[in-house]
Amino acid sequence: MKMQWLSALVLGALSCAAFAEEAPADSNLIQQGEYLARAGDCVACHTNGKEGKPFAGGLAMETPIGTIYSTNITPDSAHGIGGYTFEEFDDAVRKGVRKDGSTLYPAMPYPSFARVSEADMRAMYAYFMHGVAPVAEANRDTDIPWPLSMRWPLAFWRGIFAPTPADFVANPQVDPVLERGRYLVEGLGHCGACHTPRSLTMQEKALSESEGDDYLAGSNAPIDGWVASSLRGENRDGLGTWSEAELAEFLKTGRNDKSVVFGGMSDVVEHSLQYLSDDDITAIARYLKSLPPRGGKQTPAPVEDSVAKDLWKGDDSKPGAALYVDNCAACHRTDGVGYKRAFPSLKGNPVVQTEDATSLIHIILTGSTTPAVKNAVSNLTMPSFGWRLDDQQVADVVNFIRTSWGNHASPVSASDVAKVRKDKSIVRDEKATGNVDISKLPVSGQ
Repeated sequence: MKMQWLSALVLGALSCAAFAEEAPADSNLIQQGEYLARAGDCVACHTNGKEGKPFAGGLAMETPIGTIYSTNITPDSAHGIGGYTFEEFDDAVRKGVRKDGSTLYPAMPYPSFARVSEADMRAMYAYFMHGVAPVAEANRDTDIPWPLSMRWPLAFWRGIFAPTPADFVANPQVDPVLERGRYLVEGLGHCGACHTPRSLTMQEKALSESEGDDYLAGSNAPIDGWVASSLRGENRDGLGTWSEAELAEFLKTGRNDKSVVFGGMSDVVEHSLQYLSDDDITAIARYLKSLPPRGGKQTPAPVEDSVAKDLWKGDDSKPGAALYVDNCAACHRTDGVGYKRAFPSLKGNPVVQTEDATSLIHIILTGSTTPAVKNAVSNLTMPSFGWRLDDQQVADVVNFIRTSWGNHASPVSASDVAKVRKDKSIVRDEKATGNVDISKLPVSGQ
């Protein structure tokens, strides 16, 4: 009889344990995890464009050694992460280690995610396991040739450059809003993955402000044909002339009185930032505005109106001026200030004045569409000019913009434009370019 009771107790305990493992996660935890996944912008990389199924992977990412494809992170047991324990999920996100023990390519920003708290990781695990629909879509192999495709060297890279995961610890002596912003920017937001320059070995030169003022000082190489500008306090090519409120509006809606979002940042606003709470948007903006200029050097904000006066008088003798009037002035005006929340100001625009002019060349060649978001519902499209301007003409317009209305930046050449035009990593904005293939259009001298 005792054995029967003992057996019953053991079976009951095992049944309870099994039920506990299979029981759905708390709905509040799932909802929190969804919010955090939004903050991390997971869907942008792990969804294959507008035609792909959410989180099913397959998005192509060009790298210097070949193309890699994002993976399926739905709870599908065969192709996704349905078989991952929390510990395995945590290892992948914060350590860059797959279930099979191999190292993920650092296109997955696990050096930034190492700062995410375990509590937030558990919430995201609950969301991906119980709040995301499983998709039975196989992962695609990389197009990286052997021997570069071998993953074992990545383990050495990870061991040298990726920090050990540790919960973020807020400084109690600092404004808690600033500390919340720092947590989001350094961790889930992984802003440094694009906006921090990298070394020859491809690690970010700094993962936080405490590691030096390279942090968020702007990328030193194009990503998909775009160069991420500085998020620090420089007046000329950073956020020095923006107020906290202007930056918060830009993050939330993709537009403000001074600029409009474009390129890869459009996806961040569309898939991530527009869904964050006003408190978190304010925290991010306040933290970014706390960052001083790189090197502590500040340049005065531009104050110059001679070009605007010349154009008003009909004097377009400055190189590139006539092309600007014919192609750009209708939206960006002869004084370069554009129209608020629609057509961005070119005067004092940090993107216009970055050392690397790739982004400005890119947007002139291909155009761009500002995403419609819940607080700014209109799509705004700048058309492509690559079909009508040759490389020398684009260079002339770029140089005019970069040296007018107080802007100060180095000149570009027709060969610089040709390089961008032929760049296969550029993602075409179909609303702006239609079916035109700008890479095959006549270039200067033909």
